[in-house]
Amino acid sequence: MNDFLRGALVMASFSIGLFFLRYWRSTRDRLFPLFSAAFWLLGLNWTVATLAPSLAQHANVLRFLAFVLIALAVLDKNRRRNTDR
Repeated sequence: MNDFLRGALVMASFSIGLFFLRYWRSTRDRLFPLFSAAFWLLGLNWTVATLAPSLAQHANVLRFLAFVLIALAVLDKNRRRNTDR
């Protein structure tokens, strides 16, 4: 059952990544590819945790990098908004 749920998480993460890329194509805003990469890293994290449970502890680095990407994307978006004024 856990493998099924992790598979659903992987599929959702990669789908959300494609969703953000679709918006990037129409807006060309840097926020969207960074969010896309972050969700793909989260999907890769769940894939590693499912296929290689012995590496699951080390795969948390991927999750950390994903959240760092999200934080950088938000900071970049806010910084650009303040300099446009």
